[in-house]
Order: sequence, then structure tokens, then C-alpha cells
Amino acid sequence: MAKKTIFSKIINKEIKSKILYQSNNVTVLKDNNPQALVHLLVISNKIIPSLNNIKDDENKNILIEMFETVILMAKKTKIYKTGYRVVINCNKNGGQEIPHLHIHLLGGEQLGPILNKK
Repeated sequence: MAKKTIFSKIINKEIKSKILYQSNNVTVLKDNNPQALVHLLVISNKIIPSLNNIKDDENKNILIEMFETVILMAKKTKIYKTGYRVVINCNKNGGQEIPHLHIHLLGGEQLGPILNKK
């Protein structure tokens, strides 16, 4: 059994949070540290540590539903037509902070460049 994450505790209602949408496979929350006017997290209800763990058909179906939910939430937040960004961070160097697959949906304003070269 995978180690519980902050996301799994929210999904299982062990930690209070405002859930914007929930299905059997996916939960959507507002990001606590928003990087855009609209910044939502589309989270797999099953603990899948990273994108690298999409190997079996069940996980692939969850990923498909996650992307369908991104589109649904883009429509609900009225950023569907103006444009939005979808980001999945994978592992430490990719910027993943929580080992639980989730998609960042960002929009609601003109977004800047993705890469900030130092």
C-alpha cells in the first residue's frame, strides 16, 4: 500500500479542504500557492506516485479521466476559450513536491514563459 499523502488525506476527508469537484477517480482543489488567477489541482484519487507510474490499464484510464476533468474545469472556470496551461511535474528535478500524481491547471490571465533561465 502506498504511503498516504496530503492529497490522499484531503480526498478521504481526513483533512478539511474545499473540494471543487470529485468523481470516483479524480478530485479537484484550488492550489494553496496559486501561480495564476485560476490555479487548480486535478488529483488522482488513487495514490500514483508520479507520471512514471502510469503503466497498467487502470492507471491509464485514470490519467484519461484526469485530462477530461481538466477540460471540464477549464470550461467551469471560463478559461476554456481564452487559453490555459496544463502542467505535470515529475520527480524532484521536474519540480514535483508531493509524490501523488496531479495536474496543474493555470489560466485566467496572460501567462508568462514557462522556463525562467538563471
